[in-house]
Amino acid sequence: MTQNLYRMGKFAASRPWTVIGAWLVIAVIVIGASSAFGEELEDSFDVPGLDSAQAVDLLSQAQSDQAGLTARVLVQPLDNGETFLSSSRAQADLDAVRTTLAGLPNVVGVSEVGPKSGAISADGRIAMLQIQYPVIEDVGLEDLENLKVAIEDSRAVTGLQVEAGGELFFALDEPETGVGEMLGLIAAVVILLLAFGSVIAMGLPIGMALFGLALGVSSMSLITYLIEIPSWAPQIGGMIGLGVGIDYALFLVTRHREFLARGLSVEDSAGRAVATAGQAVVFAGGTVVIAILGLAVAGVPFMTAAGVAISAIVLIMVVASVTLLPAFLGLAGSWINRLGIHRRGAESHAQVGKNWERWGRHVCRHPWTYAVGVTVFLLALTAPVLALRLGFPDEGVQPESTTQRRAYDLAAEGFGDGVNGPLLIAVDISEDEFVVDALVAAIEGDPGVAGVVSQSSDPASGVATIVAIPTTSPQDIETVRTVDRLRSEVFPPILDASPATAHVGGQTANFADVAGRISDRLAPFILAVVVLSFMLLTLVFRSILVPLKAAVLNLLSIGAAYGVLVMVFQWGWGKELIGLETTVPIVSFIPMFMFAILFGLSMDYEVFLLSRVREEYLATGDNDSSVIHGLSSTARVITSAALIMISVFAGFVLGNDPVTKMFGLGLATAIFVDATIVRVVLVPATMKLMGDANWWIPGWLDRILPTVDIDGEAGLPEPVLVNGPAVEPVPAGV
Repeated sequence: MTQNLYRMGKFAASRPWTVIGAWLVIAVIVIGASSAFGEELEDSFDVPGLDSAQAVDLLSQAQSDQAGLTARVLVQPLDNGETFLSSSRAQADLDAVRTTLAGLPNVVGVSEVGPKSGAISADGRIAMLQIQYPVIEDVGLEDLENLKVAIEDSRAVTGLQVEAGGELFFALDEPETGVGEMLGLIAAVVILLLAFGSVIAMGLPIGMALFGLALGVSSMSLITYLIEIPSWAPQIGGMIGLGVGIDYALFLVTRHREFLARGLSVEDSAGRAVATAGQAVVFAGGTVVIAILGLAVAGVPFMTAAGVAISAIVLIMVVASVTLLPAFLGLAGSWINRLGIHRRGAESHAQVGKNWERWGRHVCRHPWTYAVGVTVFLLALTAPVLALRLGFPDEGVQPESTTQRRAYDLAAEGFGDGVNGPLLIAVDISEDEFVVDALVAAIEGDPGVAGVVSQSSDPASGVATIVAIPTTSPQDIETVRTVDRLRSEVFPPILDASPATAHVGGQTANFADVAGRISDRLAPFILAVVVLSFMLLTLVFRSILVPLKAAVLNLLSIGAAYGVLVMVFQWGWGKELIGLETTVPIVSFIPMFMFAILFGLSMDYEVFLLSRVREEYLATGDNDSSVIHGLSSTARVITSAALIMISVFAGFVLGNDPVTKMFGLGLATAIFVDATIVRVVLVPATMKLMGDANWWIPGWLDRILPTVDIDGEAGLPEPVLVNGPAVEPVPAGV
């Protein structure tokens, strides 16, 4: 692989316009095809085999309208003295809104659904209308836009406050983006500029990452022809792609500038950078792709689809790093160090290295203190994971500026919290038409149910539908317990004596079921990833204790990130600082996604650091000095890379969507812990304590493992100095 990557990098640097032209052609084809033929991304949380999915399947087979999506419209007179029960004008306005909604394209029907008192609240101030749409496959963004326009028109021509929310918004509405991502990108630009001291050197990673990101995100609407990609995948994929793209480019540009400083030609330098640092990029990027694709073991289709889409972006970034970036390097030539913002000579860089060397010696003089102290600290951060509750935020966490949030608040005020998460119960009555009344009575008798608002039976299709309103909000843990109790305690006494079957569906039950499925699969998934990381690191570093130590430390850093998520999002510690208005459960799929992504990213830093440590150990046989040398020679670059990644991820915390906030905060926290506390404190401390045992491996295993030179120059031709060694080496670092 080393020689192939060398030839690839040298070719790209020698013929930059050929390579750049090929990428431009590919980009034009992909982006053009996406614009002309791309499918819309859709959200579907259906998971085959779950009880909520069986409810939808039963209603779909019966061609019931209630198998589709719904939207709620909440209406309230602007005049505080009016009610729908006492004012004919308010009632006329309500009728006009109902007529407008019923006339929208693709609307199956508009019904008046509310607990006990019907569509109007007990005080007559709030009315609720439910709009029924077809199944998600038959609705599109234009349906949501039509509804928004209808709401605006109704506000203009009536004396009513009109707000809307519900499943249609969740499935099709895309959160606003831009500000947070832009701030993260600006921070990355500043860090790279400080690290490289050159505008040109800074621009190359940014340009490559943005180019790869545009190509990757555009490809998602084409990938949808093969697998349904959720609408939130581009945003999460953009976050990951931008971070890893800039990071990978940083490693390559750093190594390229080091080779140039030794006096190599631009083409040879670019080829060697791709053969060395590029090999680590391929390794790290490959592990990210494998780990994310491993999400398929969860058995949750939307997670598998999102994993495929995000993996495609990471793969594009890896390929761009070893082909497009060396072409940029060849095009920049010796100008890569021009347009500098300051002059950073060998003396200043040497001083930075000496500072890290002093820190490494300090840690190695007190290994027990740092190993025990930092481990206890990380375990304390991880402890809140014991209170982790998976779920999904409801519309009550949206900003008050959104119509969804205002509709949610009006519904809760007029009809109780549970009306925002109705339970859709599908009953197979093909062999027993008389079981419905008994089920309704039993459901209404449950303490977690406020009431049954509608029931219908269709003997021809053999399906009955019961809509029940819980007493608690959709994201409340008591609602999940109500769903579980209906299935395990309320239904069995009736259905055990009947051939009928009943399934609890609806968005609230679906989210609870998905969270349960992921909880069941999370531990086996983590175990599989840890075992894979152990095997890969054993292959690369020919050691048993080093991979074992890496696996444990990765678990600690990711566990600490999980703990921070629990403290902020579940417990509400500092939630105002990130613009979160209320506490929310941890989104069910985030822990598994985070683990898959962070596994690959932490492997990147691990390989970069340990390859230098092992190289020095093989040369000197001195474990302590090799640890100190490895830390001092890599800490600058790891710090720069981590700061970039943290900046990009933290930028997404500024968005309005709580799901994106969780991803951003979780990933930023984990990278911070991994690249600072773990990489520059725990790693040297534990490697000092283990001594020469770090590099022990059974003889029989050493003989059968293939040799992998992950970051060396073995097999490459001897470098030819074209101008003699440069006077001022220019490694990156902050």
